[in-house]
Parts: sequence; structure tokens; C-alpha cells
Amino acid sequence: MARKPEATDLESSLQSLESLVERMESGELSLEESLKAFEEGVRLTRQCQQSLQQAEQKVRVLMEQSEEAEPEPFDNPDESDADEG
Repeated sequence: MARKPEATDLESSLQSLESLVERMESGELSLEESLKAFEEGVRLTRQCQQSLQQAEQKVRVLMEQSEEAEPEPFDNPDESDADEG
């Protein structure tokens, strides 16, 4: 299954944000550089939040398409019983 562009964008934004935080925490940036980095961090955070909200909305739409659809645990209860014996 191919990755969706949104997932790649989210992962890329998270990696950029992580790198930015590391640079800021290093204490080696000037005040001006820190302010620019903070501004970029705010932008990246908003971008990530928007991507997550879009994903949540898609999940809601998919769940509403089938009124009988219910989330289920990943573990198969039949497999768990077989492992215990």
C-alpha cells in the first residue's frame, strides 16, 4: 500500500519540528535566530495539527458510512485462547 502525501507531509513536519527543537535547546542560537526558529516551530505545529484533524475527520466519515461499523481490538480472541492452552 502506497503512502498518502498527507502522511508523508505529517512525518516530514514532525521531523523538522524535532530538529528545530533540538537546535533551540542547544542554546547556541542568537536571539534573532531563536525567534525565527520559534516562528517556524509554531508554523510546523499548526501544520501538524491540521493534518491530524483532517485524518480524524476522514475516520469519522468512514465510520459514519456504515452505521453497523464498530471499532474492534486488534487481538483476535480466538488466537489468545489457543496460546494459553
